[in-house]
Amino acid sequence: MRKLIIFFAVISAIAACSSIDCPLNNKVYAKYKFVGGSAQEGTTLTVTTPLSQAEGDDSVLINKMEYADSISLPMSYTRTEDSFFFSFENSDGNAITDTIKVTKNNMPHFESVDCNPAFFHTITNVTYTKHAIDSIKINKNTVTYNAAEAHFIIYLKGGDSSEPSDDQ
Repeated sequence: MRKLIIFFAVISAIAACSSIDCPLNNKVYAKYKFVGGSAQEGTTLTVTTPLSQAEGDDSVLINKMEYADSISLPMSYTRTEDSFFFSFENSDGNAITDTIKVTKNNMPHFESVDCNPAFFHTITNVTYTKHAIDSIKINKNTVTYNAAEAHFIIYLKGGDSSEPSDDQ
């Protein structure tokens, strides 16, 4: 009888353990696809975001990336608007900077009590300056862990402005 009680206690302890697969990174990323002038030889891309609106400090997310055809940028957890500064620099050292502001709704995402909190987002609007950027199209408005498709298609001034040929 004693062995039976120990056996059931061990089985109960093993069955009580959970095997939830929590994501290693609970941040979600929006994918930006470039169409047009960014693919010109020698053009680099630098992307920054303001750390604090009051201080005016910036944080570099991408520094002088060459031949960028698409990038993924993190979205904030609870702010309703994310701001990014896209700086395109040509081989002569001339830089053109555009500001992109993404307005979104934040939705808490629950996986398990064992996992860190996560937020998914629904993109509601995008505003931008038009120095190097011609236009921006919202291609997919829900941002989750899946960043296979481009959320934004950025049409740059100059170069070929046709639709992207891959699945974004």
